[in-house]
Amino acid sequence: MIELDLALQRGEFALELALASPARALALFGDSGCGKTSLLLAIAGLLRPRRGRIAIGDGVLFDDTTRTDLPPARRNLGVVFQDARLFPHLTVRENLRYGMPRDTPHRSFDDVVQLLALAALLGRKPGQLSGGQVRRVAIGRALLRRPQALLLDEPLANLHREVRAEVLEHLRELKRGFAVTTLLVSHQRDEVIALADQVAHIADGRLAGIEDVAAFATS
Repeated sequence: MIELDLALQRGEFALELALASPARALALFGDSGCGKTSLLLAIAGLLRPRRGRIAIGDGVLFDDTTRTDLPPARRNLGVVFQDARLFPHLTVRENLRYGMPRDTPHRSFDDVVQLLALAALLGRKPGQLSGGQVRRVAIGRALLRRPQALLLDEPLANLHREVRAEVLEHLRELKRGFAVTTLLVSHQRDEVIALADQVAHIADGRLAGIEDVAAFATS
């Protein structure tokens, strides 16, 4: 369950909405500038709401009534930003292992490497990777944190068509193979249809509606 009920301000832009979704994969869908990324940043703990409550599963991340505001490092979230934010001086293997709990089974590392087709890249550094490869490494690193939820901010943005299709297929496999709650920010219909179970429509900082992805695909 993802529960959001919050208000926040960024300059002159105001976002205020409430939603609750039992979906394992929820998409925040809307045009650029509607507030999707601001909402994701608030969930991640990188933007503080003026008021409200943010909860994922049994964990309350923010609640102004109880003065709960967990710092980002304690929210147990895997966040993938558009710019990936890999460490340029570390190899792919070292980037993947960064932040990974020490008790993570070696098999889990191998599973993620296989899922995202990263085996041949483990010794390279980010500067030697293509845009699609960088995005896959960032997704793998987030997964290996063993998060309670995975937050994806436009994971296919700025990728060429062929590379975009490749990364999208890896994300489909991730959805099938890993039982992790996922929050996807996107304005691309095909991306949402492929990866989400439920779609929350965001417009001008407000919730415009919520529907199952099957209904969204035929609308």
